[in-house]
Amino acid sequence: MMANVSAHDAPARPRAALSARGLSKSFGNFQAVKDVDIDIRHGRIHALIGPNGAGKSTVFNLLTKFLQPSAGKIMYGETDITRMDPAHVARLGVARSFQISATFGDMSLVDNVCVALQRPNGLAVQFWRPLSSLTRLRPRAMDLLDRVGLADMADHRAADLSYGRKRALEIATTLALDPRVLLLDEPLAGMGQEDVETMAGLIADVARDCAVLMVEHNISVVADIGHDITVLQRGEILSQGGYAKVSADPRVREAYMGTEDDD
Repeated sequence: MMANVSAHDAPARPRAALSARGLSKSFGNFQAVKDVDIDIRHGRIHALIGPNGAGKSTVFNLLTKFLQPSAGKIMYGETDITRMDPAHVARLGVARSFQISATFGDMSLVDNVCVALQRPNGLAVQFWRPLSSLTRLRPRAMDLLDRVGLADMADHRAADLSYGRKRALEIATTLALDPRVLLLDEPLAGMGQEDVETMAGLIADVARDCAVLMVEHNISVVADIGHDITVLQRGEILSQGGYAKVSADPRVREAYMGTEDDD
C-alpha cells in the first residue's frame, strides 16, 4: 500500500461535480452502455473498471462528449451538458487526459506548460506569437512543474523524458487548464512500478482540488487511492461503491477481480 494516499481518510462525500443518470449508448443494434448512473465528486477519485468489452471507453467518451448518448442525462454541477460539444464542455472545466496530453517534444518542459496556460490567461488566439511572449506565464508554469516533481528539469526537452515523466508533464499541462473535473484514461498504463507509485501519489494529490475519474487496470492502485468504484460488465453497472464493497461482491470477483486483463 502506498503511504499517505489512502482513500480511507477522505471526508464525507460532497456534491457531484459531474454526474450521469440513465446513460445509454447504442451502435445500431448493439447496446454498448445501458442505464449507467455515476457521480464524480470533488476531492475524490472515482475508478471505472471492468473486464474486456465492459463499456468503460464508451462511458468515458460519453462523459467527455466525444460520443452523444442515445439516452440519459449528463450534468456538470447544475448545468445540463448532455447535448454540448466537447470543446464547450472543456471550456466549462471538464478535461480529459488524452484530449490535451500531447506534448511538444522539441520544446522544453516549461514551454510546454506555458503553451497550455495560454487559454486560461486569455492568450489562446495569439498562437502565432513567439514563445518569448509567454514569459509572464513562466512563474505559474514552474509552479505546476514543481507540483508534478519536474521543476528541476524545466529546461529539458520533453522528448528526452522517460515515459513516466512524460505522463507527469501531461498532468501538468492538464492542470494548466484549471479543471474542475479531470478524466484520466489508463493513466498508469505501460509504467514500471516506481513510476506507478509516483503517478498514483500525484493523482491522489491532484484530486484534492478537483473531481477525478480514471479508467484503470491496476487493481492495487484502485484499492489504494480510489474512493468510489464503478464496475461495468457488458455495458451495465455490475457493482458500485467503495473498494471493500465491490471487491467482496462475488459477481465482481468472478468477472474481474484477481485479473489484470482489461480493455
